[in-house]
Amino acid sequence: MSAPVFTTLGCRLNAYETEAMTRLAAQAGVENAVVVNTCAVTSEAVRKARQEIRRLARANPGAAIIVTGCAAQVEPETFAAMPEVTHVIGNAEKMEPTTWAGLAPDLIGSTERVQVNDIMAVRETAGHLIDGFGTRARAYVQVQNGCDHRCTFCIIPYGRGNSRSVPAGVVVDQIARLVAEGYNEVVLTGVDLTSWGADLPGQPRLGDLVRRILRLVPGLPRLRISSIDSIEADPALMAALAEEPRLMPHLHLSLQHGCDLILKRMKRRHLRKDAIAFCQEARRLRPDIVFGADIIAGFPTETEDAFAQSLDLIEACGLTFLHVFPFSARPGTPAARMPQLPGPVIRDRAARLRDAGAGALGRHLLAQTGRAHRVLTESPDMGRTEQFTEVTLRTPQPVGRILPLRITGNDGARLVA
Repeated sequence: MSAPVFTTLGCRLNAYETEAMTRLAAQAGVENAVVVNTCAVTSEAVRKARQEIRRLARANPGAAIIVTGCAAQVEPETFAAMPEVTHVIGNAEKMEPTTWAGLAPDLIGSTERVQVNDIMAVRETAGHLIDGFGTRARAYVQVQNGCDHRCTFCIIPYGRGNSRSVPAGVVVDQIARLVAEGYNEVVLTGVDLTSWGADLPGQPRLGDLVRRILRLVPGLPRLRISSIDSIEADPALMAALAEEPRLMPHLHLSLQHGCDLILKRMKRRHLRKDAIAFCQEARRLRPDIVFGADIIAGFPTETEDAFAQSLDLIEACGLTFLHVFPFSARPGTPAARMPQLPGPVIRDRAARLRDAGAGALGRHLLAQTGRAHRVLTESPDMGRTEQFTEVTLRTPQPVGRILPLRITGNDGARLVA
């Protein structure tokens, strides 16, 4: 019998949890199975999940098809109705060793076909099950899961549940182990990272966790934070940004739009001026900082003037890395019931945002020529600067090393050193 095949759709957190499931399945002796870890962020993501399940079933005749992840949590009946699917597993259940024990070869015909319980009843994140994953250069550590906010376009809280945090001591122990194993960079991940600690005794903040990690794991060369909600950035986090050189000068911001009216209809907690003020303050504290951001194009009721404010936000905030999402109505969300824009308009605005983002990245790349950077090698011919900018290495290098290099130019997409 063969080892199970895992396919991950969607976010970095899904990839992190796939790594954990791989270990749990191996420990339980699961064989001859295909596991699809799905995404539910848009209706298109669910459509792609169904398409991928059918493809994998054809490619692996006779294998059990196990579907899990956010789409399975939100729409278990959709996947249970597919003839290719053997089992549907919820987001909480997929992290339980007992679930995988029940999917072992001698039990797979008898265990319950659909195991999806109320995700809102889950009160803790099983961070102790996972020691991080990544290349030999960089490891990702989950410190938070779920979300307490209800943005009108987002179904994820119903797939992930309410916000819950991994205790700081567990996180520090994980990172200390990873450093002992040779990792030179750790990335903290979560669904709503800046909400970390709200459910823990004393309600510590993300900045407290960052400073504790850097204090108690002195051998960690680089600590990086994944996507944050800038309106929730706490004073300790900002102080760490200013004072801790091992905290990398790169933040990815969940901005979503540049128009106040659209932000209110999205039920976001910040206004345009808040985003600009945050970027200005962060840049004052850390002049070399670089920002990425998520921007949605074509949200319901978005006028051309409103869209222009998103375009302008790139320059107003000094954004460098843009993740552009053409709006896709997700059934079950308030935004799906709002007046929708025509598809061609949405696609055109997304393309214009991407073009503006490419211009911003090009200016950033050009400004780095001649500068010295400490580059972490991810492969023999590619690494990343402290600001997370990709660098093509002219001479092959060992993976996982931090090298002092001088930038000689760029190829339009990457720096060259």
